[in-house]
Amino acid sequence: MFSISLKADSLSKIYGTGIIGRRRCIFRKVSFEVRPGETFGLMGPSGEGKSTLGRVIAGLEKPTEGTVYYNGSPLSEMKKIGHAAFRRKVQIMFQDPTDAFNPRKKIGRSVSEVLTLLKTPDTEHVLKTKEMLMTIGLSEEVLSRYPSQLSGGQLQRLALGRILLLEPEYIVLDEPTSALDVSVQAQTLHMLKKVQTEKNIGYLLISHDEAVIRFMSGSCGSLENGQLKIID
Repeated sequence: MFSISLKADSLSKIYGTGIIGRRRCIFRKVSFEVRPGETFGLMGPSGEGKSTLGRVIAGLEKPTEGTVYYNGSPLSEMKKIGHAAFRRKVQIMFQDPTDAFNPRKKIGRSVSEVLTLLKTPDTEHVLKTKEMLMTIGLSEEVLSRYPSQLSGGQLQRLALGRILLLEPEYIVLDEPTSALDVSVQAQTLHMLKKVQTEKNIGYLLISHDEAVIRFMSGSCGSLENGQLKIID
């Protein structure tokens, strides 16, 4: 049956191959579903493979076993055009926002380059940029700054804003607040909820903080010892 969702079906990830080579199982037979406008929270201790699972879901790594389904279609069977569409519609936002920007480029240039890659007409760059800044709650003044001149909270907002230019349907949020000061964490989470409501985006939220997971997620699970336990 056709399903509008991003689905993990019995995913396993094992590093190492061969008879003599050492094999390490990161996770095994993991299944869950992310629907548009909803959040699935993934928590668990550090080093349990949560970020690796997020990269598999986003198509950045291949699972050893199992399948990622995007709106009913298996990722492993997609042709080049379909896979390119998937990569645009399923985005990932990493933990450290400073890694998302070239330190030698002003923010305005980094944003403009994304619009150019999307083949957005030059005449629409200003309007699209203003709309993006309004969505993430920042002023146009940030466009003239270098990444080092902005706070972690501002950079995380801009990282999200640049992703939103791609009009994603799903975003993997990999510890989106762990690198931020406590004072800015709540603001960032409220912004993510606001954007989700406005854009109907599905989130896979990865965090070791159960309070963050509970605040953001409609459903959640804990990854520990390679197994995913769904939590009510």
